[in-house]
Amino acid sequence: MRNTLATKLLFELSQPGRRAGLMPACDVPERPAEELLPGECVAVKPPPLPELAEPDVVRHYANLSQQNMSVDTHTYPLGSCTMKYNPKRNERFAALPGMANVHPYQPDESLQGMLQLLYEMQEILAEIGGLDAVSLQPAAGAQGELTALLVAAAYYRDTHQESRRKVLIPDSAHGTNPASAAMAGFDTVTVKSTPKGYVDMDDFRSKLDETVAVFMITNPNTLGMFDREIKRIADEVHEAGGMIYLDGANMNAILGVTRPGDFGADMMHYNPHKTFSGPHGGGGPGAGPIAVRAKLEPYLPSPVVEKTPSGYRLAYDRPKSIGRVRSFFGNTGVLVRAYSYICTHGPDGLKRVAENAVLNANYLLSRVKHIFPVPQGDRCMHEFVASAGQLKADKGISAMDIGKRLLDHGFHAPTVYFPPIVKEAMMVEPTETESKASLDALTATLFRITEEDAEFLHDAPHTTSTSRPDEVAAARTPVLSWKPE
Repeated sequence: MRNTLATKLLFELSQPGRRAGLMPACDVPERPAEELLPGECVAVKPPPLPELAEPDVVRHYANLSQQNMSVDTHTYPLGSCTMKYNPKRNERFAALPGMANVHPYQPDESLQGMLQLLYEMQEILAEIGGLDAVSLQPAAGAQGELTALLVAAAYYRDTHQESRRKVLIPDSAHGTNPASAAMAGFDTVTVKSTPKGYVDMDDFRSKLDETVAVFMITNPNTLGMFDREIKRIADEVHEAGGMIYLDGANMNAILGVTRPGDFGADMMHYNPHKTFSGPHGGGGPGAGPIAVRAKLEPYLPSPVVEKTPSGYRLAYDRPKSIGRVRSFFGNTGVLVRAYSYICTHGPDGLKRVAENAVLNANYLLSRVKHIFPVPQGDRCMHEFVASAGQLKADKGISAMDIGKRLLDHGFHAPTVYFPPIVKEAMMVEPTETESKASLDALTATLFRITEEDAEFLHDAPHTTSTSRPDEVAAARTPVLSWKPE
């Protein structure tokens, strides 16, 4: 990493006596601190915070931001994690005082506008998913998965079906699926995929029995394929007494075209940042609403928003609820942005979003498939998984080399090495918000990289502040806090 002011930490830039702002006068009565707080809670000296002038702070963060890639600054074809443009009108809407300045401890009667919005969001997400009831509380897609599986576990306990302990999961699934199932107390069983990326029906049927609680499936899946057997799979799981969980991570491909509830899903989660353009990255912020069939509604997290003759309220009296899964009501800031996006597009607009996402992905696939083969075929939904396996065998150029070198050209890398069932995988998702010109530029850059020297590519990126960190060491021995050298 370059040793510049941009990469120095605030602590390293600190100079005694510098100030970035003036604090308001203290409005706490002037009494000894020991009278207001327990003695062990009173600091004996000020915390060792950096001392900086405002320009130092602003320049520090502005310079850091310029070292980052974002969907506002670069094309971002990150497969599976859907990084599409966040319309700024959503930000303006979420910043309105009536949205941004409400407090979770306010009484319901003073929150009627926000509660109405959240109630309508529940109704909208239920309609989009073809299901009956929604909880907006989960804080992320993975927590949505966990929450829905906890709801399923509560249902099975309540109906005296505790013997249903298995969750079936295709081998192309997101890694959070088996983790969520295990955290909810279930046993996970992997179902194989066919060479075309669909569920292997013979393997599925060999593992389907009276102990199966849930079949978790992402459809369209991480290979960018819509499983044509989904209705048959759902019917057979239902005949066996189980339920279908739809990982809604890839709803961007089917908005307004088909609904999970219509092809057999009993529960699902949404990723508002992926489907409805909420901000995404840096670990948050997130939201992961879930939608369920009517029989599961009593078990949803508490509270939910209810509409009454006198207005809207947060309903806590839910004796079968699994309880809270997040503080307060959830990440309402993200939900407000998603609500704005949905209302801006309307039903026809959401359908066009899906159609254009699929169009862009298929256009890009058609441009690159002769250089980067796509094992699952010539057509896809919102994303596709290409392979750099032959390129590595012929020239020693790996998927990682390609992804790192793209950074030098101003493109974020696609997702590499996932799913693991594709050799030297590169998962590409252009989303509907990229123009044909940007897709053509990405294609030309990919072709240019394949003609470069392998040794040169092994050291890429060459123009970023950090080249190739030791990712194994970073994962095993992470440095989580700053320490002076």
